[in-house]
Amino acid sequence: MSTEAAHTDEAHATTGHYVRIAIILTILTILEVATYYVDIPFALLIPLLLVLAGMKFALVVAYYMHLRYDSKLFSGFFFFGLTIEILLLIALMVLFGIRSG
Repeated sequence: MSTEAAHTDEAHATTGHYVRIAIILTILTILEVATYYVDIPFALLIPLLLVLAGMKFALVVAYYMHLRYDSKLFSGFFFFGLTIEILLLIALMVLFGIRSG
């Protein structure tokens, strides 16, 4: 019963929140596309695009997948799998070498 009460005490996002998140995601996407067309050195372009994509990912996971309002255990499972995937990707990139254009 106490977990039910704790779960219902935290208010879920309203329609206005979802509209604001959608606007923020749109702005981040515009920045990603604009970043590609601006003459930025390759060494800065990739990290900048990764940061923008990471911000979008965090917003989508937190709000549209409702992890912000679920148990921390579910968030832990999700981010544990994500961490393993990122480490595996980095290991494969190092193993096979990173080639830029």
